Amino acid sequence: MSPHLATEIDAKQMQTWLKGEYNTESVANFKAGPGIQKLQLKFDIDKLRQCYYDLQDQLEDIGSGFHVMALTRRPGSEHLAPEDNCGRFWTRVDDSYTEVPRDIMVDESAYSEFNPLFADTYLAQVYEQLIARFPIGRMRVLGKDPYNCNSWHRDPEPRLHIPIISNPGSLFIVNHHCTHLPADGSVYFTDTRGYHTALNGGEDSRVHIVAALPYAGHQVGDASLL
Repeated sequence: MSPHLATEIDAKQMQTWLKGEYNTESVANFKAGPGIQKLQLKFDIDKLRQCYYDLQDQLEDIGSGFHVMALTRRPGSEHLAPEDNCGRFWTRVDDSYTEVPRDIMVDESAYSEFNPLFADTYLAQVYEQLIARFPIGRMRVLGKDPYNCNSWHRDPEPRLHIPIISNPGSLFIVNHHCTHLPADGSVYFTDTRGYHTALNGGEDSRVHIVAALPYAGHQVGDASLL
């Protein structure tokens, strides 16, 4: 293709794009897509928020704008170990696009005990509703500061997200699908076995309950995952 023809095609295409419709309203809502779906299960958002406000001093600052409150633990484990707030993920770090593993493999199914510190709270009711339906591993309240973003990575298993506090600039991306997750008591399935990130582009903190689903088709210790 000649440079002149390429220039003409680009100029005409730009005019087509400029005449196209754009939407500034729907982006503030949830849009289901590959890797992100909404469950039928729903919780009382007012109770969730009040519970969070009552317990927010239990959040631990783990650096880089992240805060965590562990709701499940390994039975009898009263103190968090370093791997309790991390765990295996894969990422690509440079323009070679080579995938590399990070951190150690964690057996999510080992986190089978609800933290007794929260036994008399609404969070315990949330946990009971979840385990009646699914196997649940690490379940945590995760806070993300404004203008903060996770790495682009994939995990060994998917997650459930229950937004407690959100804003229209808080987005979740799985592979090529991006959407906002409103904090209205809804529970969202996010297939984090695919590449994904969560970002908070808003002016206020984002707070979600995040629960790992440990029946995701891998065996802990499988050499192919190491």
